[in-house]
Amino acid sequence: MAIIEVTELTKRYGGHAVVDRISFEVEQGEIFGVLGPNGAGKTTAVECVEGLRRCSARQGDGGQVRVLGLNPWTQGHRLHQRIGVQLQDTQLPDRLRVGEAVDMYASFYPHPADWREVLDRWGLASKVNVPFAKLSGGQKQRLFIALALVGNPEVVFLDELTAGLDPGARRATWDLIKQVRAGGVTVVLVSHFMDEVEELCDRVAILEQGRIAALDTPAGLVDRVGGEYRMRFRPTAPLDELDLRTLTGVTGVTRKGPQVIVTGTGDFASAVTTELARRQIVVADLRIEGRSLDNAYVTLTGRGMEVCGR
Repeated sequence: MAIIEVTELTKRYGGHAVVDRISFEVEQGEIFGVLGPNGAGKTTAVECVEGLRRCSARQGDGGQVRVLGLNPWTQGHRLHQRIGVQLQDTQLPDRLRVGEAVDMYASFYPHPADWREVLDRWGLASKVNVPFAKLSGGQKQRLFIALALVGNPEVVFLDELTAGLDPGARRATWDLIKQVRAGGVTVVLVSHFMDEVEELCDRVAILEQGRIAALDTPAGLVDRVGGEYRMRFRPTAPLDELDLRTLTGVTGVTRKGPQVIVTGTGDFASAVTTELARRQIVVADLRIEGRSLDNAYVTLTGRGMEVCGR
């Protein structure tokens, strides 16, 4: 069942369509990703869906949006009781303590979670009496996520979920988001980390110049672009290249010094490793490269992720 329905959404500023007739649906219990380079319209589109930005026919805006069956522009008060939002740019008063902030946000909702349990889940239980200004960047980010979830939302919007977190904290956050989804919450995730999208998202919409350039599963986006994988390794015993060239899926075998490079498609890597094991050849420095969501993104938009963000 579609929890979010967006049809021909258009948002203009100064006569320019920042969001240009985009349509998509988000299913119940799905983690739906939104990607795109700077200025692609990601944040504008998501804030229209959240009801934080309104569309005006007088400005040339248009389209329809329904979230949980509600119009976010005319029924925003009712909708905001049922969703959670973590914005990309958020601040709180410097002297506001962590516990005070979460307690206050919980009071905005009819059936909030126990805010102490929420802080504990996000590793902030020991910071309950710490002023906002004294938190580290990562702690502030986790607090904003906690604020988005304390109302027990049916849908949560997360913009740059793990910005400012170290690798270990990012992985821990991914596990918690999976638990949130397992509890029945639908998640809309705006991100510029390819590994994050591949790890979490069921489907991804790539925005380019205000339009949807592609919408598919992460694997589907990779398959759409196609291409070959590359397998690199260093054999610790003599290896005849002809032993690998005839294997299923292998398209080429080359050498670069002591390193062997095998290119192929499909499940060629399994065929190669099986053949090496059959010949009792141990390999070192094994790497598999090539088709990835990052490569698919660059192909579909013509831009690298280093320019991706808002």
